[in-house]
Amino acid sequence: MDHVSFSPKGVCSRRIDFDMEDGKIYNVTFEGGCNGNLKAIGLLVEGKDAKEIANILKGNDCNMRGTSCADQLAVAINENIRDAG
Repeated sequence: MDHVSFSPKGVCSRRIDFDMEDGKIYNVTFEGGCNGNLKAIGLLVEGKDAKEIANILKGNDCNMRGTSCADQLAVAINENIRDAG
């Protein structure tokens, strides 16, 4: 299992951690940000296909920032998929 620790940009959360194995995402946690919503994202994506999750979350915007914690998770997933491929 590969562990990813990502520093998001332009959002309230300071760090996103998750594990990937066989193209699936596990153990997503956010440091900072909207606690309840970010815990819910972690629960919703647990064990799901990483590419599918990245496609769903990519482009999600928070308060006209041009990004969001969910979008930054998609960025982190996509970076990890490229690095692994």
